[in-house]
Amino acid sequence: MDEKMKFHSVRLNKELCKGCTNCLMHCPTEAIRVRKGRAHILDERCIDCGECIRICDYHAKVADIDSMEVIKRFRYKIALPAPSLYGQFRNVQDVGVILAALKKIGFDDVFEVARGADIVARAIAEKMRQPMLPRPLISSACPTVVRLIQVRFPDLIPNIVDVRQPMEVAAEVARSEFSKKYECRPEEIGIFFITPCPAKMTAIHSPLGQEKSNVDGAISMMEIYGLIRPLISKIQKEERVEGSSTGYGIGWATSSGEIKSIFQENALNVDGIQNVIRVLEEIENNKLSDLDFFEGNACTGGCVGGPLTYENNYVAKNTIRKLVTNCQARNPATPQQSVPVSMMNKYPMTMDVPLEENTAMSLDENIKVAMEKLNRMNAILATLPGYDCGSCGSPTCRAFAEDIVLGYASEMECIHLLRDKLQAMAEQMVEVAQIRR
Repeated sequence: MDEKMKFHSVRLNKELCKGCTNCLMHCPTEAIRVRKGRAHILDERCIDCGECIRICDYHAKVADIDSMEVIKRFRYKIALPAPSLYGQFRNVQDVGVILAALKKIGFDDVFEVARGADIVARAIAEKMRQPMLPRPLISSACPTVVRLIQVRFPDLIPNIVDVRQPMEVAAEVARSEFSKKYECRPEEIGIFFITPCPAKMTAIHSPLGQEKSNVDGAISMMEIYGLIRPLISKIQKEERVEGSSTGYGIGWATSSGEIKSIFQENALNVDGIQNVIRVLEEIENNKLSDLDFFEGNACTGGCVGGPLTYENNYVAKNTIRKLVTNCQARNPATPQQSVPVSMMNKYPMTMDVPLEENTAMSLDENIKVAMEKLNRMNAILATLPGYDCGSCGSPTCRAFAEDIVLGYASEMECIHLLRDKLQAMAEQMVEVAQIRR
C-alpha cells in the first residue's frame, strides 16, 4: 500500500471486540474479517466511512481523532467548523453564537467551512460550463465516496470533479488572511477542522488530490459539542461573531446542499453509503450518462449524519434548514455573487495530484497470475453453499473464496463444509463399526 494511504482514523479496540459479524456484514468495501474471535480491519481496503463505528454494539470500533490538547502546539489557533456543527444545537437561530463559543474555548479565530463551500461552489459552477468533461461529474466533497470510487469503481475516477474540498479551501484562505491581518508567520498558525466523521481526519493525513493538507488536525464534533453547549446560552449579543458564508454554504451540511449551491437542475444527490454504491454501479454501467452532476454523501442525511455527531441526523437536518432560511432572509446572495473572481484566482481551487486507483481488491499485480487465482477462486466458490452468512469470518462466500486463494483462510473454516465433512466421517465410522461386527 502507498505510504500516504497507511493512516486510518478508524481503529479497532481488540479488548472490546466480541467477534460478532455485525461490522463484517456492513462494511462497503469488505475491509473487515473475523479471525480467532476478533475482528481485523484490512487497511488497504478501509475507506474510513465509519459504518463499523456506527453499528458496533460493543464500541470496539473507534475514530482516532485529535483532542483539544493538540491546539496548544501552535501560537495561534483557528477553528474550521463544518456546517454540520450548526445542526447540533436545536434552539440556536444565529451561527454567530456558535462561532463565538468556539473562540471562548481556546481558538483565536474562526473561519467557516461553509464559506469554503461557497468558494468551492463557484469553482464547480465554472467547471460545469466545460462541455468536454465526462458526464456525470461526481462531487469530490465527501472523501469517503472518493476513496470508495478508488477502491470499487476506478473507471469513474475521471468523472470526479477536480475541485478541492471546502475544508481545504477554507484552511488555505484562513491561514493567509490571519497571517496578513496579524502579521504573523503562517507556520505559527494551527488550523483545526471540527469534524463530523473520521474520513476527514484521514483526508488530512492522506490528502486526496493534494501533496499536503492545509489542515493541521481534526477534532471530533462530539468533543466540541460537549465543550461549547454550556456556553451557548451565556453568549452576549455583542460577543457574537458575524458569519461570513451564504445560506447555500451552510446548506452543504445536508444532502443536496451542494447541488443547490451550484444551481444544477440535471443533477442527482444520494445519501447513505449503500445507496451511493447502487447509483455508482448505474453510472459505471453507463445508465446515467444523461446526468450532469452527482452528489454522493456516505452518511444518511449528509454530514449531519456523521458518526462523530451528537444530534439525531433528522433533527439536525431540520435545524440546518431553519438556519439556511434565516441566513438567506438576511443575505440572499448566491455563492456566485458573494465570491469575487479575485479570490478564485488568488487561491488554488483544483487538485494538483491526480487521483489513482486503489488496487487493494485485485488478486495480483501480474495479470496472468491474477487470472489463475480467479479461476481457482471460482472453482472454490462453486463448492461453497452461497449463504453469505459470515460464519467463516469473511463477509460473503465470494470473499471467503478469495481469502482462501490469497492464503488468509482455509476451506474448513466454513461451518457448512465442515458439517458436511464431519457428517461424512461419522457415516464412514458407522460403516466401519458395522463391518467389524
